[in-house]
Amino acid sequence: MRKVHESADTAIKFFDQYAEQLDRLAAHMASAFSAGHRLFTLGNGGSACDAEHISVEFMHPIFEKRKPLPCIPLTTQSALLSALSNDLDFSAVFAAQLSQLAGRGDMALAVSTSGMSSNLVKGLQEARKIGLTTIAFSGKDGGRLSGMADWDFIVPSYSIHRIQESHTILLHVLWDLVHIKLGEEDIV
Repeated sequence: MRKVHESADTAIKFFDQYAEQLDRLAAHMASAFSAGHRLFTLGNGGSACDAEHISVEFMHPIFEKRKPLPCIPLTTQSALLSALSNDLDFSAVFAAQLSQLAGRGDMALAVSTSGMSSNLVKGLQEARKIGLTTIAFSGKDGGRLSGMADWDFIVPSYSIHRIQESHTILLHVLWDLVHIKLGEEDIV
């Protein structure tokens, strides 16, 4: 039970701290989606899985009354990722994709438990250069991502598991709030 309480306590502490900011981000994202913009997600390892999970939620809502919203994971094309890593540098894999795919007004969401990944740092730098709204989900003290994004969400824990658990709740709550801000029924 100790681990269950740690998980719940971490999430409660996080959402108490970021509730208002999360509500404002959801409104901003709803406005961007309404204007035809897209969300790009990026991450490494388990956080790549979270980035892909976010895309699935937005692109294929599990509730029939919710419309799909354009969300593109930059983590899924193994041939492209390995080519960019080989020919450029692994730290450039997300920045290179954003430079070709994204446009002003789109959004980029970087997910990292440590906030230390150079490819996420360079990805957010490129996103800002293009004119994207930047969002970071991180943990610990935010690492190198801290302060780099327009919207910064740092889970106050040094446990990778507690951080990832809170990120999963965060992505589900954000998805739900965006749809509510779009005027859709609050059905969950």
